[in-house]
Amino acid sequence: MSEWLTKYEVQFYAFLDTQKHTDVAHDLAHINRVVKIARQLACEEQADLAIVIPAAYLHDCVSLPKDHVQRHLASTLAGDKAVDFLRSIAYPKEYYDAIYHAIRAHSFSADVKPETLEAKIVQDADRLDALGAIGIARCMQVSGAINRVLYAQDDPFCDERKPDDGRYAIDHFYNKLFRIADGLNTPSARLEGRRREKIMRIFLEQLALEI
Repeated sequence: MSEWLTKYEVQFYAFLDTQKHTDVAHDLAHINRVVKIARQLACEEQADLAIVIPAAYLHDCVSLPKDHVQRHLASTLAGDKAVDFLRSIAYPKEYYDAIYHAIRAHSFSADVKPETLEAKIVQDADRLDALGAIGIARCMQVSGAINRVLYAQDDPFCDERKPDDGRYAIDHFYNKLFRIADGLNTPSARLEGRRREKIMRIFLEQLALEI
C-alpha cells in the first residue's frame, strides 16, 4: 500500500477513537474487522484502496441503535461527517464523492445501491461481519441491548411460523442473516459468506440438541 495512505490511516483511527459509539455491535472492534475484510477484498478484486480504506474506517462514524427512528439516515449522516473530516485532514479531494457513496451504500436500512466496485466491497465487508462466529456474537449483543428473547419456545427455528426478529434473536438468522451470503456483490465475498453461513448453521444444530 502507498505510504501516504498508511499515514492517513493513523488519523482515521485517532478520529474514530474520539467518537461515541451508541450501538454495542458497531464499536471500534467492528470497524477494525470491516477494514481488515475490505482491504483483503479490495486486493482480491483489484479495487482502489484510496477509496475503500477510508470508507471502511469511516462507514459508522455516525452510528444509531437498531431500533432508532432515524436508523435509515445513519449512513448518509456518516457520509457527510466523513467528508467533513477528510477535508479537515487534507485527504485528496478527488476521492470524496466515491468515499461518500461507498459509506451511504453500505447500510441495509438506507437501501442505496452500490454503483462502484469500491462501494460494493465496503458493503460486502460490513455484511460479512454479520456472519460467522462474530456474526452470532453480534446478533446476541444487539438482541440483549434491545431485550429480544433468545428463541420462541414453541417453535425455536421457525419451522411452522414466520420469523419475528423484533421478539426473538434466533429469528434474525432466518429473517436476515441467512439471506446475506447470496446477496453479496463480489465473488470473493460470496465465497467467504457461504463459509461463514455454514458456521452459523452448525451453531443452530448444536443449539437444537441442547434445547
